[in-house]
Amino acid sequence: MDERREEAYCGAPTANPAPTGTETAAGPPYAECVLCRKPTEYPESVRGITLCPVCEWQEAQRTACSG
Repeated sequence: MDERREEAYCGAPTANPAPTGTETAAGPPYAECVLCRKPTEYPESVRGITLCPVCEWQEAQRTACSG
């Protein structure tokens, strides 16, 4: 592969890297997951049961297979 093309493809690193999973995005205080207590995608003001994306996916799998 041509070196010039490879440099253009890779580009410069971004100033704000993606979160690693343990960090939360800046914004409102996020509600805790009711199962694992990790931060969710929902603000604390959301009423009802709040689940993190992982627990939400697992719950959807359980309800889909419960027939």
